[in-house]
Amino acid sequence: MKKNILFSVVFLLNISLGQSKSDPYTADLIIYGGTAAAITAAVEAVNSGKKVIVVSPDTHLGGLSSGGLGFTDTGNKGVIGGLAREFYHRVYLHYQDSAAWKWQKHAEYGNKGQGTPAIDGDSHTMWIFEPHTAGQIFEDFVKENKLKVYRDEWLDRSKGGVIKKDGRILSIKTLSGKTFTGKVFIDATYEGDLMAAAGVSYHVGREANSTYNEKYNGVQVGVLHHYHYFKKNISPYKIPGDSSSGLLYGVSDLPPGKFGEADKKVQAYCFRMALSNNPDNRVPFPKPANYNPDNYELLARVFTSGWRETFRKFDPIPNRKTDTNNHGPFSTDFIGMNYAYPEASYEDRKKIIQAHKDYQQGLMYYLANDPKVPEDVRKEMSQWRLAKDEFTDNDNWPHQLYIREARRLIGQHVMTEHDTFSESAIKDPVGMGSYALDSHNAQRYIKPDGFVQNEGDIGVIPKKPYQISYGSITPKKEECSNLLVPVCVSSSHIAYGSIRMEPVFMILGQSAAAAAVLAIDSDKAVQDIDYQQLKKVLESRKQVLAQ
Repeated sequence: MKKNILFSVVFLLNISLGQSKSDPYTADLIIYGGTAAAITAAVEAVNSGKKVIVVSPDTHLGGLSSGGLGFTDTGNKGVIGGLAREFYHRVYLHYQDSAAWKWQKHAEYGNKGQGTPAIDGDSHTMWIFEPHTAGQIFEDFVKENKLKVYRDEWLDRSKGGVIKKDGRILSIKTLSGKTFTGKVFIDATYEGDLMAAAGVSYHVGREANSTYNEKYNGVQVGVLHHYHYFKKNISPYKIPGDSSSGLLYGVSDLPPGKFGEADKKVQAYCFRMALSNNPDNRVPFPKPANYNPDNYELLARVFTSGWRETFRKFDPIPNRKTDTNNHGPFSTDFIGMNYAYPEASYEDRKKIIQAHKDYQQGLMYYLANDPKVPEDVRKEMSQWRLAKDEFTDNDNWPHQLYIREARRLIGQHVMTEHDTFSESAIKDPVGMGSYALDSHNAQRYIKPDGFVQNEGDIGVIPKKPYQISYGSITPKKEECSNLLVPVCVSSSHIAYGSIRMEPVFMILGQSAAAAAVLAIDSDKAVQDIDYQQLKKVLESRKQVLAQ
């Protein structure tokens, strides 16, 4: 009898201390995701006095910001405020320390950035950085703000993984068996898994131009922007000109669709590699187990045509490294191989990610070693290898695939190209964007004349910085009244091409958290909070809402 009483007391004590495995993890705000948006959201909410839990499927925090995209797509830096600007200020402070320049003298680095100087001494910001530097800054945010982060926790996307009642999320469950309960939830993933599991409306692929009366949204056959297309006629067949010989790897035999039509295709993904030309800080490109040089025959023909822009997007970041991005008609973008990714199971996503890794590692091995690659290219490539001091727990390969676009919310307001061109009034801005409407290619097809071409690449510059509506991060009220979505925002495909930049995600993450705090304090749906109150909070946090 005494043993039973003692057991009951210990059991009740464990429950009261939150030690029972069956006890849900409870907070005011539950943030799902490990992206830069997730961390800025958590910092904002904690600083507003709320209990916050970050449920991160990722072990490494920061998403692409710490995953290789160090050559920041800034656009107009004047509209980047709040915690986003604080991040870039911390980058600046890091590189003011001479100890940060291990492989290069500070004076040798230069000041090249994307649309802005790399280092802005007047505003004490720096926009270009190494991956491990960004990763440490996000970890500093976690430590300084005592953020509670559960890593490697994957949302259970099956029925019962998200519990709702009366249009509100009550709790979410992860595959490890943990249950997280909150008053408001934020989906800060690139994929939008939480919003999908919560039953809110979303879109995958390109809408027709007619859907929102746009010009640059749907299929873009015949439109050739940037440099990512075949400028000269190149045969897509194994035996040039012989359609019966079969297609080269990476070319689709399906019709591309008509200009302006909708489709389910998704702009291409790649890894943003950190390469080094310092002999003391580089490791060779690995040769994938399934390496096949024939997969790169189309690139060999591009070289034969005289193309020599291989290194144009080896953008410099500190310490003799690069943020290496896709460039040209055949490059690191694995065109057409990601259509299933947004809605795929975790297992299928792993396969897609591995296929991208195999393709890109094979490409780099090919460029460095294959005799079909011109000697001048191989000679230049011999200087570059994977940076030895980056992604050290992942064989120096980025942890994060560049998910340029996956699901997109269909919310209270859908941002379109008209909004990005400032042709419509935004009454409830929660941030601003300014980068070009930038979509990478979605397919590689055969033209009627029998030659190969890429399709989907768009680059249109807005007239000026534009406002992003609060309605674009909130679902329709009848679908879910306590969820905010600052990454997979409600927008058309082409508007998302501008919004999808890492500084904007940080801005929207912070704004989403500020809105969540108001919804909690007022006990209102996120759609019903007082925007003027939200505006005051955001302005006090130095968010830029107008220019």
